[in-house]
Amino acid sequence: MPSLDDLLHAAVASVGGTERPGQVEMAHAVADAVERGEHLLVQAGTGTGKSLAYLVPAVQHAIDTGRPAVVATATLALQAQIVDRDMPRLAEALTPVLGRRPTYALVKGRRNYVCLHKLEGGFPDDDADTLMTVGDVDRAASRLGQEVVRLREWAASTESGDRDELVPGVSERAWRQVSVSAQECLGSRCPMAAECFVERSREAARDVDVIVTNHSFMAIDAFEGRQMLPEHDVLVVDEGHELVDRVTSTITDELTPGTVRAAAKRAGRQADAADALDDAATLLESVLEPMPEGRLTGVPDALATALGRIRDVARAAQTELKPQQGEEPDAGRQVARAAVDELFESAARMLEERELDVVWLSKDPRRGPVLRVAPMSVAMMVRDKVFDDRTVVITSATLELGGTFDAVAGTIGLRGEGAPAWRGLDVGSPFDYPKQGIAYVASHLPPPGRDGTAPQTLDEIEALVRAAGGRTLGLFSSMRAAKEATEVMRERLEDTDIVVLCQGEDQISTLVREFAKDPATCLFGTLSLWQGVDVPGSSCQLVIIDRIPFPRPDDPLASARSQAIARMGGNGFMAVSATHAALRLAQGAGRLIRRSDDRGVVAFLDSRMMSARYAGFLQRSLPPFWPTADRAMVLGALARLDETAPPPLPVAEPALRGLTGAVAGATMVEATPTPDERPVAHPPPPPESSRTAVTQGHAWTTQEDEELRDGVELGLSLAELAESMELPGEVVQARLKGLGLEAGRGPTLTFD
Repeated sequence: MPSLDDLLHAAVASVGGTERPGQVEMAHAVADAVERGEHLLVQAGTGTGKSLAYLVPAVQHAIDTGRPAVVATATLALQAQIVDRDMPRLAEALTPVLGRRPTYALVKGRRNYVCLHKLEGGFPDDDADTLMTVGDVDRAASRLGQEVVRLREWAASTESGDRDELVPGVSERAWRQVSVSAQECLGSRCPMAAECFVERSREAARDVDVIVTNHSFMAIDAFEGRQMLPEHDVLVVDEGHELVDRVTSTITDELTPGTVRAAAKRAGRQADAADALDDAATLLESVLEPMPEGRLTGVPDALATALGRIRDVARAAQTELKPQQGEEPDAGRQVARAAVDELFESAARMLEERELDVVWLSKDPRRGPVLRVAPMSVAMMVRDKVFDDRTVVITSATLELGGTFDAVAGTIGLRGEGAPAWRGLDVGSPFDYPKQGIAYVASHLPPPGRDGTAPQTLDEIEALVRAAGGRTLGLFSSMRAAKEATEVMRERLEDTDIVVLCQGEDQISTLVREFAKDPATCLFGTLSLWQGVDVPGSSCQLVIIDRIPFPRPDDPLASARSQAIARMGGNGFMAVSATHAALRLAQGAGRLIRRSDDRGVVAFLDSRMMSARYAGFLQRSLPPFWPTADRAMVLGALARLDETAPPPLPVAEPALRGLTGAVAGATMVEATPTPDERPVAHPPPPPESSRTAVTQGHAWTTQEDEELRDGVELGLSLAELAESMELPGEVVQARLKGLGLEAGRGPTLTFD
């Protein structure tokens, strides 16, 4: 077997790069952790090449032992990078060294695949009469009818059944006719189990070296014991700073009167308890409507009565829907049973009032009252379920907060009595941050308030943007603040060529590409822009952060965690709010320097970055930029950078991904392969405007779907999602339903 250094050298050489000290150190640290059976937290700054640093030892381990390594990411963007770019190049580079080609696969949730049994009419659906039979001219001529006809034709020819291969896509309403959730699936009792695309894809994944998935899928596999992933003894969690929030979101439950009524409708004629469920929904609604929003420190008697009614009726319905011994599988009963099971589990959990559970009520403008329950801490669950019986490598560019790994380690169960052995390592970054970037704190500005952006702050934004000649990424703590700044800057900069774009005006991918292409452009926004923008080169030489991104004071999970830590004698503010802010600030500031020749300024428009008692902690969590509060010096530096800036770099385009991650198109425009070079099983790359679905006349794109998923993971309500994306709420809700998502299920991480 070739040495790790031989493999890493071959991998780096194949992409025309040079080995970096941090990359080599990280690769050896990963290999050592695997060999010793210890866990590793490794901070690898931007430019380290950390994906190769863990993929190479992962491949080496898989080939040595015959057991796969699993890589879990938080975002679709990184998942796509690994399966579309990194693994294909790595496999090509290592084939001559290893004597065989390393293999890899992408494992997804069941909703991503067409269900052959449902396609043949095996499952009931609310739209079945309208969509599943398309016989007359009117139906065939309708958009939905045409989509279903197309789905049937595609399903007869596809080898994978993976929705990502259907380009352009179809509406969510149409896709629901051919897919099922994990709870609805008949499993081994399905008459078409042997032909199932999901089962075949997972069976194929058992024979590969590297399996790529996401945090949520990994968490479900670990917590629920469904064994969706093959047995493995190495897990790499990239974007590890997101792990706690993603896990929390995965195990958050909710109840609404609407979900109870929907379950009653699904039970329908199948169970006598259906009418009682409908009555229970009305009772729940009558109890929740007058209640104020916020955390419930106890379950009031009236609410306990309503929840008890739902639990008891759901239990009765479960009994009615249970198939008799020897009875043939009934898809209708399975769908109804899945909905009723969810009601029973959620109501029972809320009534238990577990010590570490937090229950809270929010009011959605369209969904009405929403009751949620989530764990205050997932540390012990992660320790027991994720770190047990395998080596886990957690990596990110932001794991050291305040100069130590302790804060992150504590949230994932690696501190305290009984914690498993682990090592923390910061391999640094190849960038010279003090020479490449300036951290500017506008200390003369008033502290941010609740009444919108102060006039002095808007003046500061204008001065900075003018000096930079555009080239500005504005990261705001709320969508309201981003829109206000956009409107004011557009008016004030009319005498220049500077264009100001705002999140929500178009799909994120389009906005980012426009920002990257034209230096005289600014992009303002929030949410995913804090983490999801990678614009190296001269198009981004100024990053503005309007305020310290503390969690909202009324965030139920954050406040519960702070109070619990305070009761134990700790500093709840520093452990929760300051740690959260430090992580977001590090991610936001990290948007500036993406290459060794990047230059620029991160401007913090919140004077508390220097004056507050926690300022040192926040500052130590940032890349080591050269710090200053000298406004004149910063404006002069930005003006000089604008005058001497090179042309912008080429802009990356999205790639089409197949089931196993094979590249069906290049990630850079200038590197697009000829048709003869593309795998024949995939269509050519879609145009920039390609659709993934159409809902109520709006054409959704892959990037919009990603933005929607990110918003859900951040715990945004339907109203906040609709506002962020500037779409009607009913359109957003339709897309959420089609994706199997629900607004507001995750922890609330929006900023005040």
